[in-house]
Amino acid sequence: MRIAADLKMYWRFARGLRGFLSHTISLDEARDIVRRRMAEREKNFLRLIERGVFAYRGSPYSLLLKLAGCEMGDLESMVRGRGLEKTLHKLREAGVYVTFEEFKGREPIVRHGHVIPVRARDFDNPYLSHYYQTETGATTGGGSRVGTDLDHLADRAPNMMLARDAQGTLGVPEAVCRGILPEGSAVNNILVGARMGNVTEKWFSPVMDRDLRPALKYRLATRYIITVGRLLGVPIPWPEQVRLDQVAVIARWAAETLRVHGACFISASASMALRICLAAREEGLDLTGAVFSGGGEPPTPAKVRPVHQVGARCFPSYFSAEVGPLGMSCARPLDENDQHLFKDAVALIQHPHLLGGTGISVDAFCFTTLLPTAPKLMLNVESDDYGLIETRSCGCALETYGFTDHLRQIRSFSKLTSEGITLVGSEMIRILDEVLPAKFGGSPLDYQLAEEEDEQGFTRVNLLVSQKIKIADEAAIIETVQEALGKSSVAADWARAIWCQANTLRVKRMDPVWTARGKLMPLHLTARSQRAADVSTGAVVSAHKK
Repeated sequence: MRIAADLKMYWRFARGLRGFLSHTISLDEARDIVRRRMAEREKNFLRLIERGVFAYRGSPYSLLLKLAGCEMGDLESMVRGRGLEKTLHKLREAGVYVTFEEFKGREPIVRHGHVIPVRARDFDNPYLSHYYQTETGATTGGGSRVGTDLDHLADRAPNMMLARDAQGTLGVPEAVCRGILPEGSAVNNILVGARMGNVTEKWFSPVMDRDLRPALKYRLATRYIITVGRLLGVPIPWPEQVRLDQVAVIARWAAETLRVHGACFISASASMALRICLAAREEGLDLTGAVFSGGGEPPTPAKVRPVHQVGARCFPSYFSAEVGPLGMSCARPLDENDQHLFKDAVALIQHPHLLGGTGISVDAFCFTTLLPTAPKLMLNVESDDYGLIETRSCGCALETYGFTDHLRQIRSFSKLTSEGITLVGSEMIRILDEVLPAKFGGSPLDYQLAEEEDEQGFTRVNLLVSQKIKIADEAAIIETVQEALGKSSVAADWARAIWCQANTLRVKRMDPVWTARGKLMPLHLTARSQRAADVSTGAVVSAHKK
């Protein structure tokens, strides 16, 4: 059944790609589309709920709304009387929400004494064609397969175009420093760029087929996209392997492009941007006029500082595989991660989330999708991110479209992140609980992971091993972890390939850290918000053990 479904999916992709690449949008079209979507936010929300929830029997949201005693007419009245965001707050109070674990299908929904079993695919948008599938970067629970619809990529293009225009990077030579399928960010960036008339010139990938051995369908999809693009006069580049210790190649491309054109745009994670700029500094290259943009990890001051030192700028983005672009960097930011929320595509409220075992509460982001082409339908879905939401005037062109809500200090309360790759959840917990004790002795209480930023700004993942464990060769522990990741999910294997090159995993011989409440959590994250620091001077936030 899976093979037949994949063949059907890629046949739709093959038929739709030609039409997608044959049409580009103008800046005026992008402005009109976004302004219309902003004017119709509430109407779009109600239409999506009516068709995708009330008219779709398999929707978990329909059961939640029923338990809350909310019919379609009630929802329409609330939106008219309260507005969209206040309605979402009211629904959240009535139990109409989905937690991060529920959305991933790892826990049933329990509301008002009722148990609703759910799977991740229960939240799929039932009206999409799902032209092809990718794996999300996070490996929580084995990674998530997300259907990518060409219509959804077309819907993403106007937001990206307006952001690039505001940042002064629209129409400049562009490179993508992202992986090959099934890691979908490179392909998505390239296709959206083609829709904007900004064809990517270079595709630099740190890993290739020989590193990951992806399924045949992914290799064929990559070749088909490039071939069809070129036949239609869209010169999509072939991926070129540039390992992490060879990124000077990218720095030289940027320097030469700047010499000829005076500007360039590079889509890359914060860590990749840091690596490129350190290589440029070592070779004495001036990257004034270069702009780095991308998501996957927070652009901390330590990561951004070397970018500025070589003359480049950093405009981070905020993406979700399940939704698409949530926000893009302000052109006049208050700090290194100041994002405009794309209110035409999503609605966002916050709700307190208590981090188990720590006593720390953070205001978690809860998202609701507004576009009918979103891969997943969300209605008050709690992400594992939190931060500040501010409404203010910044003077940036993006606010002229109604994007006056800014997101700052965005952090995750459950992910370990390094090199743009996130890793947390059942896969690593299995390694800590079962694989390492079985091979090296001890118990799950003797092993722990902790995230740490080194003196250069690179995020390292430390494997804390109790000093009572007798180990002749610490490198054997890292090899064991990498081998276990390689045998797990596609997303975990991707993390292994990148982290192996970056030497992300480090062994520290020290006893694991217990929380102030006497609990040992296998995955420990440094508390990164002032609120969290005020609550716990130990400044440690821990992910749950499943």
